[in-house]
Amino acid sequence: MKKIRLQIIVSICLILSYTISYAQVAASISGKIISENQAIELASVTLLGSPYGTSSDKSGNYSLKNIKAGKYILRVSCVGFEKFEKAISINEGEHLTLPVDLSNYAMLLNEVVITGTMKEVSRLESPVPVEIYTPTYFKKNPTPNIYEALQNVNGVRPQLNCNVCNTGDIHINGLEGPYTMVLVDGMPIVSSLSTVYGLSGIPNSIVERIEIVKGPASSLYGSEAVGGLINIITKKPQNAPLASADIFSTSWGEYNADLAFKLNAGKKATALTGLNYFNFQNRVDNNKDNFTDMTLQHRISLFQKWNFNRKENRLFSLAARYMYEDRWGGDMRWQKQFRGGDSIYGESIYTNRWEVLGNYQLPFTEKLLLSFSYNSHNQDSRYGKTVYDAQQNIAFMQLTWDKKMGKNDFLMGTALRYTYYDDNTPATATADLTKPENLAQKTWLPGIFVQNEISITDKHKLLLGYRYDYNNYHGNIFTPRLAYKWTFNENNILRLNAGTGYRVVNLFTEDHAALTGARIIEIKNELNPERSYNINANYIKKIYTRDDSYIGLDASAFYTYFTNRIVGDYEIDPNKIIYDNLSGFAESKGISLNIDAVFNNGLKVIVGGTLMENTLTENGLTKQQLLTENFTSTWAISYKINSAHLAIDYTGNMYSPMRLPLLGEKDPRRAYSPWWSIQNIQMTYDGFRDIQIYGGVKNLLNWTPNQGNPFIIARSNDPFDKEVQFGNNGKVIASPNNPYALTFDPNYVYGPNQGIRLFLGIRYTFKK
Repeated sequence: MKKIRLQIIVSICLILSYTISYAQVAASISGKIISENQAIELASVTLLGSPYGTSSDKSGNYSLKNIKAGKYILRVSCVGFEKFEKAISINEGEHLTLPVDLSNYAMLLNEVVITGTMKEVSRLESPVPVEIYTPTYFKKNPTPNIYEALQNVNGVRPQLNCNVCNTGDIHINGLEGPYTMVLVDGMPIVSSLSTVYGLSGIPNSIVERIEIVKGPASSLYGSEAVGGLINIITKKPQNAPLASADIFSTSWGEYNADLAFKLNAGKKATALTGLNYFNFQNRVDNNKDNFTDMTLQHRISLFQKWNFNRKENRLFSLAARYMYEDRWGGDMRWQKQFRGGDSIYGESIYTNRWEVLGNYQLPFTEKLLLSFSYNSHNQDSRYGKTVYDAQQNIAFMQLTWDKKMGKNDFLMGTALRYTYYDDNTPATATADLTKPENLAQKTWLPGIFVQNEISITDKHKLLLGYRYDYNNYHGNIFTPRLAYKWTFNENNILRLNAGTGYRVVNLFTEDHAALTGARIIEIKNELNPERSYNINANYIKKIYTRDDSYIGLDASAFYTYFTNRIVGDYEIDPNKIIYDNLSGFAESKGISLNIDAVFNNGLKVIVGGTLMENTLTENGLTKQQLLTENFTSTWAISYKINSAHLAIDYTGNMYSPMRLPLLGEKDPRRAYSPWWSIQNIQMTYDGFRDIQIYGGVKNLLNWTPNQGNPFIIARSNDPFDKEVQFGNNGKVIASPNNPYALTFDPNYVYGPNQGIRLFLGIRYTFKK
């Protein structure tokens, strides 16, 4: 009996002693996990070498309780982020509040990309360098369309081609717009005619990310991908918020609205609808030339995308978009009754465009993906009294087979592209008017391609690619490709790429100068396809500092050699644009550097610069390409004041001088542009639930291209050249009312005419 009592007493003492000691050492840790000021759900939180662990809830909150005093390593891990680790020390009975900001640890290098290899692969593993830009980046300087948003990307420049109608294209590393291929979800539906007139109609609200490859990609994507490509990846409906709205206006009278909402159609399908509306009807003439400084525009674009749930998670998506735009610019007195006449000059463009695209994974064991698209683009335009009516239809179908065999990752496919193009210009004219069916260009472009990505070792990958196309006008076209990636370690990566490209030209859909102004178009010979040979090197380095700051370096060097380069000569005869294949060669070469730095005090800096040279060589004479800068830089500097719920963004770009097209030796305008820069500042308040209010100033320096020039548009007082005198040789004769011997010319343009302006907007996102 005594023995039992003794055992009970000892047990009670042990329990009391454990309870007392436990109470003395019990501690706890809690906090909130965020990234870009958004809560991170299901992040794993552990203390290394201990049994303590938990995960964050929907609000990003986590809590660790009953922790024994001591020193630990707190680790936070989550899909899409690199591991966060921090040394901590906790005392008996202490409660630590430890918030974690993973903004610096977002694994952009591990984001899934498809553009470089036409298959889903992490950016870190891709042997082809792919740059990624998300809507968050573009919101630092809000714009009404994708075309303008790209001004914030290093080495990419939206180029205006006309002072009157403000149409333009996208330059990559100084190469003109026709060398840049624009894709939507990997399909070439924004090409040729729509590259000039339809790019501005893509709603920002539907964009998940933009992937950019600089350098030829013809071995995968065919013609037009000579200088690089831009792939606009639209949102997956299942990942989109239920509803969102982004509405802003400027002091110039621009109004823009981006709306989107999601619909769950039962358990089998989800639909995302996006709407963009832009309206600008304010006639502004700050440079006093009696012409509008900015084109008046009225545009609506409607997009809808469906994702269907299938067995074994096979892909099936279907999307459609419609765009209508009415834009005009010209004489401040212009009205629609003057459209197409020769009394009051105006450039009026009506655009009607619709497109469908889809992806369907075939129901086989092997991964076979069928992609298809069709678009119709109708252009009804008047450039003064010049009529340009065009119809373009493009059908595209592609079947790919993705197969892994040991260390080999194959992608094989076949593609067929059909382009129907007809207009009222010499581009589709024929001498035999009795055969109207021959007036339209009907281009068939079937092709096959194969690609093999070989994992030599964990650190070395080699990609070999080859494509064969047959053009019914130009015959056989071959484009090989090679890429090599060396991963020194997870923080240092080297990539080498080489390949060839080709481009088949349609002048009147690519060179707006062929339509506007008074110049005569002359095509000296039958134009042959261009060929290019490219090599580039890319090096990426990631640096993590002890104070949890991050610095990413992305450096590239590139060289491209062109044969059969098609050049529009503005200089031999100021009254003509003469097109021909260059009898010599052209070169594009340079280096670029992007720096992405995120500091632990909330400061973020993204800055990039490109030093390049684009030249044409003929008859032993080398000259700089027109409208091409030798240096460009972009930056985005952001700082978040968390206590005030206030974010500040300072963005801008800078360009070195460009050689400009003059009308003759007497033309008083500058032969070269000055150094010029567009800078912007924005402040965003997010203290309200689901709502952001933002505003700021665009073009802080109030820079416009008329500064330092006597005029921008030549002979804006006589746009129909009614008072211009011509000699027997067809050249302009100087006269008292035309002392510089000029004709009407709106093609002297290299930057936007919009000066300083305020903007104010609101964003709303409803996620549940």
